Amino acid sequence: MADGSRASLSKRMRCSMPEKLQLHLAMFALQFGYAGFHVVSRAALNVGISKIVFLVYRNIIALALLVPFAYFLEKKERPAISLSFLVQFFLLALVGITANQGFYLLGLDNTSPTFASAIQNSVPAITFLMAAILRIEKVRLDRKDGIAKIVGTISCVAGATVITLYKGPTIYNPVPPLHNSTPVLLSLGDAGGKNWTLGCIFLIGHCLSWSGWLVLQKPVLQKYPARLSVTAYTCFFGLIQFFIIAAFSERDAEAWSFHSGAELFSVFYAGVVASGIAFAIQIWCIDRGGPVFVAVYQPVQTFVVALMASIALGEEFYLGGIIGAILIIAGLYLVLWGKSEEAKFAKATALITPTTEHVSSEVSSLTKTSLTQPLIQSTENV
Repeated sequence: MADGSRASLSKRMRCSMPEKLQLHLAMFALQFGYAGFHVVSRAALNVGISKIVFLVYRNIIALALLVPFAYFLEKKERPAISLSFLVQFFLLALVGITANQGFYLLGLDNTSPTFASAIQNSVPAITFLMAAILRIEKVRLDRKDGIAKIVGTISCVAGATVITLYKGPTIYNPVPPLHNSTPVLLSLGDAGGKNWTLGCIFLIGHCLSWSGWLVLQKPVLQKYPARLSVTAYTCFFGLIQFFIIAAFSERDAEAWSFHSGAELFSVFYAGVVASGIAFAIQIWCIDRGGPVFVAVYQPVQTFVVALMASIALGEEFYLGGIIGAILIIAGLYLVLWGKSEEAKFAKATALITPTTEHVSSEVSSLTKTSLTQPLIQSTENV
């Protein structure tokens, strides 16, 4: 009976999906989820939803999803709250929620989903640059990993500059037949009268805020090692900040009600998929595959967004944006490769150091023995 149970269990294990495949499928699903968020957000802006209302509702849904998980899963490991922690959470919210999400929507409103996604590929390079300036991360120019990170950062900055300053001629202009016949879908296309350069500047502000949030999180998490709780507190303070902004910028009561199914869907998608499900998948993938594995998939999102935006929004592609995206993605992979090589070097050094210490202790012990005991034994007692 026991043998039969073991055989059945062994069979189920063989039939189950390998974890590596699960990770790759999860990352593909994550990129599709985030890609959908770019397109849905653009569509919501084009049908007329208020930017601040969109952000408030998105964070209400995200907070409602985060709080139960943070409370129950981190009940034992969550440190006691203090005024110092509350101030740090408030500042994290100001950078990582309010500025980050605000700049993103302002940038998206003036550009397109594809280029918003393309510029986001520069976040790892900007994060590295900030960490290096603040002396959180060391730059080793005498090693290939240090050079790769520097070159990758320069490539990302160059790509973002090209996207911002050079729009260029139209390379691809899809005209879906549905756009000609359906007024609803026509409203989902790119809005006219956009300021491309201003939009790119907003998106760079979004990337700087995102990178700053990642850098500032590290010292906070060292003192308060409860990631879900930190995220929940950050989301809470971000929501308060958006409410304060809304009190001055959005006084029209009608703006707070949904006028179409598209507006309602976009808010729920942003809150549930982009801030809830995607966050859970990302945490699991980072835990199992590591941060570099997760970051490598970021460019996939850009290509999925380009496909979705072309089909659903009839988005045009410009030469400057394509050149900039290629430079940014190349820079991203250089930075990630440099980080990977640095991790390998650190691991090899950690393995060598104990061995060296062990050999040194043995030599020291031998020297001590030879000094306290004569090499030729005395024969007095023989």
